[in-house]
Amino acid sequence: LTIDVTDKDQYAQTIQFFLDGFDGMKVLRERTGGGGAAVKDTWLGFGPETLSIPPTFELPVSSFSQYGGHAAIHVRYDPKSTAILYKPSSGEFNNEPAPGDNVAYLQIGVAQYRISQMVKNGGNVLDAYGWVNVVSPAGLPIRAIVGVSPDPMMFLAVNCADVKKSEEFYAKLGFVRQEYPYCRLNQGQGQFEPPQPDKSVYVAPSANSMGILLLKNEKRGRSKTVAPNPVLRSLNVVYAPPEGGDAGDGDSTSSLDPQVVDPSSIPISFISQDYLETEIKTTAIQSS
Repeated sequence: LTIDVTDKDQYAQTIQFFLDGFDGMKVLRERTGGGGAAVKDTWLGFGPETLSIPPTFELPVSSFSQYGGHAAIHVRYDPKSTAILYKPSSGEFNNEPAPGDNVAYLQIGVAQYRISQMVKNGGNVLDAYGWVNVVSPAGLPIRAIVGVSPDPMMFLAVNCADVKKSEEFYAKLGFVRQEYPYCRLNQGQGQFEPPQPDKSVYVAPSANSMGILLLKNEKRGRSKTVAPNPVLRSLNVVYAPPEGGDAGDGDSTSSLDPQVVDPSSIPISFISQDYLETEIKTTAIQSS
């Protein structure tokens, strides 16, 4: 996922919100050079993004957090942008809701989360009864559950104008129906993890990768349309070009801009595996 922030303070606060609030979240990569007017980027996640098996990974010694193919949150700040995408409320605590409603939440399953740190870093905690629903300082809704998942960044839940059309759209991108993922052994039957929402459809490229939960829009009244959350710049789909084929725009920075929009106004970017691997090498945080 790529999310845009409004200013440098929100940029720093959003990064700290994720690092301090969710056990295991770390800075994977960053791009900060080019002077004060340059776009600044930080990638956050729970493990390596590379689609190859990292050389440091060793079965059965290494944990899954050291395996490749993890999803990432790309926090992006453009100093030249004047758009106010999300403005937290003034006062001691932020109680401003997320803008738009097409993004229901990003679900994260972690061994531990820290509500106090979420609040300290500008998060708006909506409720915390068994699990926590919180709006990040940048305006992205998050649902966190205490549990274990192959990739703690489990899925993006989308409020759909039309679930069937959305499923057909994502099927063309290689996202097919998968068993709904849980991060606790009781699989939604207890008080600490909710069951799969009624009439929802879960799609993903594979059983262990980050997926998309397509939710039926429960908005009352005639209008079933959803309003886009401007904070979400793009949902990034990494693809492997056919052998001997051309990666196309995936070899340029312009490929980071959304190329299509799903039926619920979720922007989609396509990034070639070769481009991703090159970016990882040039922006990776060096281990001390």
